[in-house]
Amino acid sequence: MSMVTESIDVGVPLHTAYNQWTQFEEFPQFMEGVEEVRQIDDRHNHWKTNIAGVKREFNTEIVDQLPDERVSWRTVSGDTTHKGVVTFQRLDADHTRVKVAMDYKPEGAVEATADLVGVLDRRVKGDLQRFKGFIEERGHETGSWRGRLSPG
Repeated sequence: MSMVTESIDVGVPLHTAYNQWTQFEEFPQFMEGVEEVRQIDDRHNHWKTNIAGVKREFNTEIVDQLPDERVSWRTVSGDTTHKGVVTFQRLDADHTRVKVAMDYKPEGAVEATADLVGVLDRRVKGDLQRFKGFIEERGHETGSWRGRLSPG
């Protein structure tokens, strides 16, 4: 497994950044290579990605979700393996730090090589920059889900 950790400060209040992140079906608007995310239920999502011509479909499970603090996930089926957590830290009334920490298992020689040269790190950093632009341009979230999901 490889570990990626990236963060960005966004110019919106904590609850706005968190609420937008819970809108999984909006991810294709700011995550490069994500074609579709379909929310199956409160805990599960189905993903379709196309990264550098490699198409993947997989399901994720929200393992832990605490409003205004964190969302953690893991893959539960499909042709990729990863897990991670997104945390939200209030900097002041109008600024929030969003941090992503993700473990990822490269599949095959091409992905292993890409991992060695930092492709995933740059991808996550770019996604966070696009998230910043997306939420700051809007100034408000497209929706929210503030339920609590606990591990187990």
